[in-house]
Amino acid sequence: MEQTFTAQMSVFKGRWRLYMVLLNTTDVWPEFGFDRAVPVPTFTERTEALSVLGFEPVPGAEWAWTEDSETYGDPASPVVLIATMQVRSREGWGA
Repeated sequence: MEQTFTAQMSVFKGRWRLYMVLLNTTDVWPEFGFDRAVPVPTFTERTEALSVLGFEPVPGAEWAWTEDSETYGDPASPVVLIATMQVRSREGWGA
């Protein structure tokens, strides 16, 4: 069975970043930084960033968006958007 990973994208220090969630490892999570916070990177830009990191979307996978708070438990806190997608390695991660 092919191993899948979760790609996440969020704004960090004023810029969008896309990174792979690698659980149960001490490896540094692969990360790609976009040079802006607005507009949100396009689907094509996100796919190209995944490719640079050695990953590709799992067939049929779609980006899912979640809203969170910058400060946990504070309903007045600024909103943080987090996008996730299931991906697979093209470079042998987790093999």
